[in-house]
Amino acid sequence: MGLFSSPAMKRLAWLTDIHLNFLEGTACSRFLDEVAREQPDGILISGDLAEGHTIETCLRMVAQRLTCPVYFVLGNHDFYFSNFRDVHRTVRNLCHAQSNLHWLNDGGIIPLTGNTALVGHDGWADGRFGDFFNSDVDMTDYFLIEDLARIDSHSRFEKLNRLGDEAAAFVDRLLPEALRQYERVILVTHVPPFREACRYDGEICDDNYLPHFACRALGESLTNIMQEFPAGHLTVLCGHTHGRAVVEIASNLVVKTGAAEYGAPAIQEILTV
Repeated sequence: MGLFSSPAMKRLAWLTDIHLNFLEGTACSRFLDEVAREQPDGILISGDLAEGHTIETCLRMVAQRLTCPVYFVLGNHDFYFSNFRDVHRTVRNLCHAQSNLHWLNDGGIIPLTGNTALVGHDGWADGRFGDFFNSDVDMTDYFLIEDLARIDSHSRFEKLNRLGDEAAAFVDRLLPEALRQYERVILVTHVPPFREACRYDGEICDDNYLPHFACRALGESLTNIMQEFPAGHLTVLCGHTHGRAVVEIASNLVVKTGAAEYGAPAIQEILTV
């Protein structure tokens, strides 16, 4: 089954940070069967499905167990033990082979209903929130992702900046066009684009953690765009922090961050659009 073709109302299951590689035995199949029993018209996954060396296997299982369209972005864990180039190539080739898998970085503007569209980009924590150079947080990313390992902090900061800027540029290109055509847009990304949506244990992350857990460049783009389209409405679905949050950034801009626990994936929400 491919892209949506009907303007009728849709039920979408939102998942995030499901980390299927942490599931043993039949646990992965059981979880995916649980999602399938909801009979959604589509699946939205806001990153961290697996790791770089298991992403293809896990996505194949997702495609087989969930026969409706699956729209996803990649999270930081999805590049562990690999690099951006190889994972991107693997995922792109797999999506070409599996008609119900759709990586949103390549997806453009996807109509969901007559008044709602979907866009998405992986995103990345860009280091610009908080105090990057005095942070003592050693993200596993900086050891297990080849592009971020074995470089000094200034080089890493510049790399994170570029990754955040890529997400912002993607949104600057697609979101205004989507809002010209549709009243409502859903944006799926992995990393919260606002400080307020970056929560852990119910609290906003502090300046020690924020550089690694939020993307300021993307948030600034979203704020500017939604100011230009006051009649439109944007819902952002993200994850990464494993802490739940629902934040109204503006009257037409809401961010939902999903909760997660390793080894216990869950459906975040069934959205009706």
